[in-house]
Amino acid sequence: MVLPPALKKEVVNKFKRSPGDTGSPEVQVALITRRIEDLAQHFKTHQSDHHSRQGLLRMVNKRRKLLDYIKQYNMPRYRELITGLGLRR
Repeated sequence: MVLPPALKKEVVNKFKRSPGDTGSPEVQVALITRRIEDLAQHFKTHQSDHHSRQGLLRMVNKRRKLLDYIKQYNMPRYRELITGLGLRR
């Protein structure tokens, strides 16, 4: 499930750290979170889609690793990010 370019640009603009920033950990976490939310909606109608569920688990694991990285090096940025995304932790 690919994000539409307009939505992707909106997410990047909200979480970028500097102009032209598209690859910082914050932006990556925000994009992965948006894809996870879209897949959660997909599973409400397609409960038996196990192949997409495997991809979802991979995305959740990748997001967790990126969040751990941000938390290790900059706690204030981590707290700001999880509140901005509405993640519990």
